[in-house]
Amino acid sequence: MDERYDVVVIGGGAAGLSGALTLARARRSVLVVDAGQPRNAPAGHVHNYLGREGTPPAELYAVGRGEAESYGATVVEGRVAAAVREGEGFRVELDGGTAVRARRLLLATGLTDEMPDLPGVAERWGSAVLHCPYCHGWEVRDRAVGIISTGVVGAYASLLWRQWTADVVLFVHTVAEPSTEELEQLEARGVRIVRGEVAGLEGGADVRLATGELIARDAVVVSPRFTANAGLLEALGAEPVPQEMHGAVMGTYLPADPTGRTDVPGVWVAGNVGDLSAQVVVAAAQGLRAGAMINADLISEDTRAAVAQKRSVAA
Repeated sequence: MDERYDVVVIGGGAAGLSGALTLARARRSVLVVDAGQPRNAPAGHVHNYLGREGTPPAELYAVGRGEAESYGATVVEGRVAAAVREGEGFRVELDGGTAVRARRLLLATGLTDEMPDLPGVAERWGSAVLHCPYCHGWEVRDRAVGIISTGVVGAYASLLWRQWTADVVLFVHTVAEPSTEELEQLEARGVRIVRGEVAGLEGGADVRLATGELIARDAVVVSPRFTANAGLLEALGAEPVPQEMHGAVMGTYLPADPTGRTDVPGVWVAGNVGDLSAQVVVAAAQGLRAGAMINADLISEDTRAAVAQKRSVAA
């Protein structure tokens, strides 16, 4: 690895690789540091990605790495231990003890799905335990789906998943009873309501109640807490903020403007670290946009330096 880069991209998923590809094609020196643990690793395929529909995540990222590298980007496996301000740029320390310098940073570290504390949920995540109908709704169409009320998941999610199947059961679990208006909506749409605490999942996705009753389901929907992987920027003064949905906190994200520029000078974000709802194709688009804006920012800096040097020579 070279010691100094125009941009260090932290995270090699769709957002990070797209940003790296954009910057490399702009003839910038780029280093991508990827831990090799993408959020969607448990999922079998990527969906709603035009031209890449049904592609396994690992295949998509392997192709993306090759594309970025073909334009000169360097991609390494590893973790960034720290990123600190050094002059007008940054010192980026890798977990193996190596340190490199960057003029700009693109943080594309995604988020962590913190599962509800229910036996059987974590090991089924991404297969029989789901959260996004646009990611997995088609795969469980016309099948028996259970909605376990946790976090922001509840009546709204039940009505949403009802678009894909007529067999939807809402498990009220430990949250508040649906409102009178919600109960009317659920009944009108044929959503069955089961009250009582859920003890855990068994079999494929069968729901065991605390009373002992077992209700057969083919898939179960839960709401993880989506926590932005933004700890690296704390030393630079950036802090994640809560994200609310339907009156409940669903997680945290790192604020940025529409281009991905954060309040920390020289730092951009793309993907789930700054947008909890971004699917893969959206994360890739955000990486492209952030990469272009970083290049534009570097052009401005290069131009200022060139003008200053010209004036000093003329003087």
